[in-house]
Amino acid sequence: MFNIGDMAVYPAHGVGVIKDIETRKIGNVEQSFYVMKIADSSMVIMIPTNNSDTVGLRAIIPNSDVHKVFEILKERDIKLESQPWNQRYRQYMEKIKTGSVFEIAGVLRDLYLLSEDKDLSFGERKMMDTAKSLLTKELSLANETGEEQVEKNIEAIFA
Repeated sequence: MFNIGDMAVYPAHGVGVIKDIETRKIGNVEQSFYVMKIADSSMVIMIPTNNSDTVGLRAIIPNSDVHKVFEILKERDIKLESQPWNQRYRQYMEKIKTGSVFEIAGVLRDLYLLSEDKDLSFGERKMMDTAKSLLTKELSLANETGEEQVEKNIEAIFA
C-alpha cells in the first residue's frame, strides 16, 4: 500500500511519485487508482490499487540492497551467449520489464561487457542508456546521493 507522496518504481518506466489516490467508476464498479508521475518523463500513469503488485509497482530498494546491485555490476565470471542482437534485445527487454533492479543491473553489466568486444546495435545502445538511467535514479534515492555520483560510480566499475 502506497500513500500520496511515496516514491515507487513502475517496471520499465522507472521511479515516480504517487501524486494522488483517486476513485473512479468504471461501469458499475468503483475502483481506486494510484496516480503516479514518472520522474524522468513526467508521464502520468494510473495504476489500480487492487492489482499494483501484479503489475510490478514496488517501493524503492532499501539502502542495504544497494551494495548487491554494485556486486552484480562488478561480476565478470559470466558467459555471454552468442546470439543475434535482436534475440538478445528481446531477452534483455523482458528483464527490464520485470522492474527488478537486480535484473536491470545484469542487463547493464552484460551490455557493457558486450560493448568491449563489439559494436552494439542502435537498439542495444539505447537499452543500455535506459538501464543505466533506471538504475541511476533508483540507486540515488536508495543511497540518498546525487544521480551524478551514482553515475560516476557505475562508470568507474566499467572503466
